[in-house]
Amino acid sequence: MEAEGRVPGPPLPPPSPGGGGGSGADPDPPAGVPGAARGPLLAAEVLALDDEEDDLEVFSKDTSLAEVNSFSPSMPVSPSSMINQYKFEDEPELRDLFITVDDPESHITAIETFITYRVVTKTSRGEFDSSEYEVRRRYQDFLWLKSKLEEAHPTLIIPPLPEKFIMKGMVERFSDEFIETRRKALHKFLNRIADHPTLTFNEDFKIFLTAQAWELSSHKKQGPGLLSRMGQTVRAVASSVRGGVKNRPEMFTEMNNYVETFSQKINVLDKIAHRIYKEEREYFNEMKEYGPVHTLWSASEEDIADSLKGVASCIDKCCKATEKRMAGLSENLLPILHEYVLYSEILMGVLKRRDQIQGELDSKVDALANKKAEKDLFSEEIGKLEDKVECANNALKADWDRWKQNMQCDMRSAFTNVAENNLHYYEECLATWESFLASQTVDLHVEEDSEDRP
Repeated sequence: MEAEGRVPGPPLPPPSPGGGGGSGADPDPPAGVPGAARGPLLAAEVLALDDEEDDLEVFSKDTSLAEVNSFSPSMPVSPSSMINQYKFEDEPELRDLFITVDDPESHITAIETFITYRVVTKTSRGEFDSSEYEVRRRYQDFLWLKSKLEEAHPTLIIPPLPEKFIMKGMVERFSDEFIETRRKALHKFLNRIADHPTLTFNEDFKIFLTAQAWELSSHKKQGPGLLSRMGQTVRAVASSVRGGVKNRPEMFTEMNNYVETFSQKINVLDKIAHRIYKEEREYFNEMKEYGPVHTLWSASEEDIADSLKGVASCIDKCCKATEKRMAGLSENLLPILHEYVLYSEILMGVLKRRDQIQGELDSKVDALANKKAEKDLFSEEIGKLEDKVECANNALKADWDRWKQNMQCDMRSAFTNVAENNLHYYEECLATWESFLASQTVDLHVEEDSEDRP
């Protein structure tokens, strides 16, 4: 059912600029800058979050799947536009790993229905046996990869996966629009990992990209057993019960404060942006009915028929411009905001795991103070824990700076794209109505001249 295989061949040159980039959702547009869209403007209505149901998988709330169509070449470009003044240079000059997620397929069995996606990998790295791989993966496989990365790198910032929601009308989970949104999110997830200086060389990541279905299934069974996972959970709970970390460095206290503020702000922006999009869509639907009324009315009003038809034409053009702006909003802003809502949750988890490691060291130091007889044994354990804390701190500090740089780049790109789309929208609508006013003025002068003649 999940046929995979390796496709041998010489390394291929990099795809078009930004293809497979860590910030883009599609292989075509440049990384970090959303690309051109072709789909309809439909959205998923989310009712409630459900962490228990593995098969209820949805990426975003009320997010359209249409991509941005370019505006007409005849539209004037505003001299105040700043989109081209920003240069985003976070992409590495030389890349050796390109990943594409595409070709979703539906699979129906006696007990479940699920979607698999083709994952195509092209690489020139020596540790890979071939230059190209093609496998099929389902959402649960992506969840497994994320958990393995978190297990191997507890204080690195792992990219978010689309979360699970209960939707109105469960059949929507297999709609083309939902599947396309999910595909883009999974594509971005893998490419963010590929662009990460540490995660990209993770062995589980390599297995995910190259293993056939049965090989991946066998590898999953080699993970820690139930008792091991329960032990990790018990230690985490015990750490949280002990309370706050006594010797947390000031830097990580500042990180905690930053993440709390960031989480509050990005969640508010996400909610408002979705509400604005919903209102814009309602306005668009009203506009589609508004224009034709003028056309129908013109049939019974011969004296002002031309004016009515002109208004109908203007409304139609503004309606199309509104549709483009909605597409820009849903493609350039909504996915980015929601992704960083998920990132804020991931950051909180990373900081908690760092504190857990710090808490283990603090508890050993306290135990040493109370058990002088076992000083040598405790001193050795404390030395190992000090090394572990130092490694965790250094990993988080380095990844924190990288994440903030990427976040700022993504936000600048999203906001400038939205600004550019708004400029195009208002310029197009303004030009449309100015043209209508000019035509009405000419007609009025012609009528006045004809009346003045004897």
